[in-house]
Amino acid sequence: MLNLKIIIASTRPGRKGPSIAAWFTEIAQKHTEFNVEVLDLLQINLPFLDEPEHPRFQKYQQQHTKDWSAMINSGDAFVIVTSEYNYGYPASIKNAIDFLFKEWQYKAVGFVSYGGVSGGTRAVQMLKGVITAVDMMPISTGVHIPAFTKHIDESGKFMNDPGLDKSADGMLNELYKWAVALKTMRG
Repeated sequence: MLNLKIIIASTRPGRKGPSIAAWFTEIAQKHTEFNVEVLDLLQINLPFLDEPEHPRFQKYQQQHTKDWSAMINSGDAFVIVTSEYNYGYPASIKNAIDFLFKEWQYKAVGFVSYGGVSGGTRAVQMLKGVITAVDMMPISTGVHIPAFTKHIDESGKFMNDPGLDKSADGMLNELYKWAVALKTMRG
């Protein structure tokens, strides 16, 4: 069984990432080839990068970095649930990626993005360059949710639709294939 980590990227007050992640997590848990864990960057609360050594050396001095390293190192595959801010991704996810290096290597990553008309696709496109710089494999299949607020009810729950559910299942199937293949590269 592979460890799938779902990362909620936005830490902004009033964010909708947790409700979208909850919907996606329910779907992911039906894929029995994954152990699923949600990592919420708001709760993890990493400061801006504060390690004196480059992450490739793994000479971490801060306990929050050691904890983050253990969380990411134990993952085989990742899904980043991200909003789009001004044609880009939240600073919190870039910071979280930059804390580490080897822990990310040769692992597959998919994206669940949300936003206005573009559905967060511009944020994902920009994030793919960052992901490949730490030797991760971004899969091409993703879940993009345009006009996402129409899917959130009065209580804040994300209301799925069959098309989005199908996209999520398709992405998870593809993510599993890549995660299995990449695990062999990590030895």
